[in-house]
Amino acid sequence: MKIVRISQHNIVPQQDRPNPQRLVAGNPLRHTWPAYDTADGVCAAGIWSCETGAWRIAFADNKHEFFAVISGQVCLTDEAGHAETFGPGEAAVIPAGFRGEFRVLAPVSKYYVIVTAAAPVV
Repeated sequence: MKIVRISQHNIVPQQDRPNPQRLVAGNPLRHTWPAYDTADGVCAAGIWSCETGAWRIAFADNKHEFFAVISGQVCLTDEAGHAETFGPGEAAVIPAGFRGEFRVLAPVSKYYVIVTAAAPVV
């Protein structure tokens, strides 16, 4: 066991775009620098960045995400219309089962940790 440094250095980023069926605005390019992933898939961590744009998100009932914004700004809005905006130095948890919209207001970079529970959270 060793400590894992989470950095963009020496990692080739994965690139993708939101599912076209979930797009709300733009077609932003996203980069992921995966730095840590357990063999059993229970925990993953790294850095993620994205251009401006928006898409609908639907988290699995057993996946939680902690994130901390490094730069830029995002706004998450739940299905009921409640919105929260996060900028540099701010952090949040997206709970398992969350449904709503993820909007990048200014090009963003964030640290992320995704935890998959053994069973769906009720």
